[in-house]
Amino acid sequence: MADDDEGKLPTSEKLPTSENDEENGEEKPECVIIEVPGGIIVHHRLPDGSLDNGHEFSTEELVSDESLSYEHSRRIKTVELDTLAAVKDILDSDKKFRYEHEEAHPRSHGDNILYFSETDLNSFVSQRKKTLAAKSLDWIDRASKALWESTKGEISRDTLTALRESILEKYESPDSHSKILSFVKSFLKFLAKAKMEPRYSSFDVYLEMPKAVRERKRMTERIVTKDDIENVLRYITQAKKRGDIDAKRSVQYSAFVIFGAFTGQRSEATISKLTAAQFRQAVRGEKPVLEVTSLQDKTRMSHYVPLHPEVVEAVQAILQGRDNDECAFAYSSFLMWVKRQKIPMSRFNGHFQLGDLRKFAEQFGDVIQWEHSNRAYVLTHNVGSVDWRYYKHPLPDSVYDVYMKYWGDVSFEI
Repeated sequence: MADDDEGKLPTSEKLPTSENDEENGEEKPECVIIEVPGGIIVHHRLPDGSLDNGHEFSTEELVSDESLSYEHSRRIKTVELDTLAAVKDILDSDKKFRYEHEEAHPRSHGDNILYFSETDLNSFVSQRKKTLAAKSLDWIDRASKALWESTKGEISRDTLTALRESILEKYESPDSHSKILSFVKSFLKFLAKAKMEPRYSSFDVYLEMPKAVRERKRMTERIVTKDDIENVLRYITQAKKRGDIDAKRSVQYSAFVIFGAFTGQRSEATISKLTAAQFRQAVRGEKPVLEVTSLQDKTRMSHYVPLHPEVVEAVQAILQGRDNDECAFAYSSFLMWVKRQKIPMSRFNGHFQLGDLRKFAEQFGDVIQWEHSNRAYVLTHNVGSVDWRYYKHPLPDSVYDVYMKYWGDVSFEI
C-alpha cells in the first residue's frame, strides 16, 4: 500500500481497491464491514463467495495515526461467524426498536432516555420466577405488567416517575409498593449488566419508597390466648354435632389446631407440607420428634419438632388410611372452613386465622417461660445469626427434653 489514503482503515461497507493494485494486476479481495460496540469487524470474501472469520478493529485503532497500515493495525482476534450473526441481529433489532420508538415518541435532543424491549423484560421475568413460590409469581406478573404499561420500553425520568405515582395510588400497603418498585430496580440492574450500559442503574433514584412517618407500636395488638385455642376446638366439635362437617373432617381440623398451637409451625410453609410418613416415623420413638426438612421450612432450615402427648394422640387419629407420601393435614379444606366461620377472638376485635396458632405458641411461651434457645430452634424464629449457622446443632432427644420441661403440663380442655 503505497499511498497514505490506501493505508487508512475502511469506514464504508466495502473496502475500495487501490489504483496501484490494479496496475500491478493484483486484485484486492472484497471486504465487508460490520459495526460492533467498540469498533468494527472486517471480513474478506473468499474465492467460493463465502466470508472468512474476520478480524476485529477497536475504536482506538480506527482513529490512530494516518500512516497506520492495514496489516499492522489489525488485531489477532477472530470471531466465529455464527456468533457474529447473532450479535448483528441483536444490534439491528435494537436499532430498529429505538428508531420506531423515537418516531412514535419524539423527544428533544437533550433528553436522557434509554430503551428496552419486551423480549428483555420477558427474559428477566423468566429468570426471576425460577424456584419461587406460587404466591410470589403473582407479584412478579403484576410488577412486569405495570412496568410495561407505564413505560412501553422507554426508561426516562418521566416514565419511571409516572410508574411510581401510579403504584402508590393503586396500592395502599407499603409492602405492595416495595414489591413492585424493588422489581423495577432489579430490572434496571439487569439491563445495566446485560447491555453493558451502567446508566440504566442510575434511574432507580426515581423509584424510591415514600418517606412516610409510621406509627411505632410497642407490641402487637393481636393477642392469642389459651382460651382462644380452646374456643376454636369447641367450634369444630359443635360444627360436627350440627352436621356441618363430618367426623373425619372434625378429627382433621382438631389435629391441625392442636399440632399448630403446641409446635408453632408455620401453617402454609410447613404444616401443609408434612407427610404421613414423617409422623409415622416420629411417633415410633420413646421421645417422639418430627424432623422437618429444609424444603418444608420458610427459612430453609431443617429442624426437629418435639411432639406433645396430646399432639401424638391427635395425629395418630388422622394417619389411618393415609399413604406415606400423602399430606398429613387437610390444609386447604381447613383454611376455607376457618374463613367462613369467622370465629371471634377474646382480646382484640377480629377473627381467628391459621397464623394465630404460631402466635399462640410464641406468646404462651412467654407465659410458661419457655427457654429462648429451644423456642427459637423449634419455631425457626430469628435463627439467621452466626451462632445458629456455625455452632448450634441440637440433638432430637435434648430438643424433646427441654421442650417438655416447659410444655409438659399444658393441656387443652374442650
